[in-house]
Amino acid sequence: MSDVEGKILKIYDKSKPETQDLFDSSNWNHFAWCLALAFAALAFWLGIALVNAENQRNALMTNQCPDPVFKGSIDQQCLRTVRSRDHWWEHLWYGVTHVKPEPPPKPGR
Repeated sequence: MSDVEGKILKIYDKSKPETQDLFDSSNWNHFAWCLALAFAALAFWLGIALVNAENQRNALMTNQCPDPVFKGSIDQQCLRTVRSRDHWWEHLWYGVTHVKPEPPPKPGR
């Protein structure tokens, strides 16, 4: 190799990528995705809990699970398996849109 070629290679030597840092990755990106996934799983779990709670609340409000033996009581087995509306998303929609409880009806009217 001639002296001129050596100078040219020395000039362009700094333009080569640094291979020791070429495949480094940041753990912050993994942390952010794991946090986003955990929040999505939490929202999914809370949605399922809201659907189940609203299903039971609606069954209690419409008196769909009376106990056949003890009048005025509630059949717990029926309450676990009742479907008080046709679809799960109806429970979710009602639970999300009705945040405050409905006022009780006034007596005598």
